[in-house]
Amino acid sequence: MEERTRLLVVDDEPTIRELLAASLRFAGFAVTAVATGNEAVAAAARERPDLVLLDVMLPDLDGFSVIGRLRERSGPLPVLFLTARDDPSDKVRGLTAGGDDYVTKPFDLPELIARIRAVLRRTGGGPGGLLTVADLSLDPDSHQVVRGGEPVRLSPTEFRLLRYLMENADHVLSKPQILGRVWDYDFGGDAGIVESYIGYLRRKVDAGEPKLIHTVRGVGYVLRRPLA
Repeated sequence: MEERTRLLVVDDEPTIRELLAASLRFAGFAVTAVATGNEAVAAAARERPDLVLLDVMLPDLDGFSVIGRLRERSGPLPVLFLTARDDPSDKVRGLTAGGDDYVTKPFDLPELIARIRAVLRRTGGGPGGLLTVADLSLDPDSHQVVRGGEPVRLSPTEFRLLRYLMENADHVLSKPQILGRVWDYDFGGDAGIVESYIGYLRRKVDAGEPKLIHTVRGVGYVLRRPLA
């Protein structure tokens, strides 16, 4: 069985903690969720997570203190701050304290998952950088794509689009989300370009079975894992 990336979610708000844990498990991660800083330190030593999603405002210790204790006891450990504190000084403090990224609430779940994967790639965390869905695999480092054992040649834009879809497998992405991520946030083009490139990808990577790229009418597109 393929080893799953282990995440530790630290948030004292039960609703957010449970939503995050369920959503991240659905995205393919193994998740442990705790409510306090002390629980986070103990869980990190016990579970050896690949990345920690750490709220700043906790009932016992603030996240900036927790990150120091995590690193003391668990060694190099990627940390992504997830907090309602959106003041620029807090972000600077979080990154200065050793955080690898800083996401403010409310957050967009597909973007959060993409940021988690980006931090894991930068830090070398997780069981490996290779993205795999069914018989489709994408290697971000070598820029190689393989479907059913056969190499697939993609343009740079097609590669970025496929990578974004695979990083968010089973999550529907809207055209604005795809435009923002694949063509940059300030792209001023027509959303029809997304339809065109989805068509290119389907012809190159989705000609056989099972079909992986699906249209959710009126919403967007999703690369969906086939049912077992």
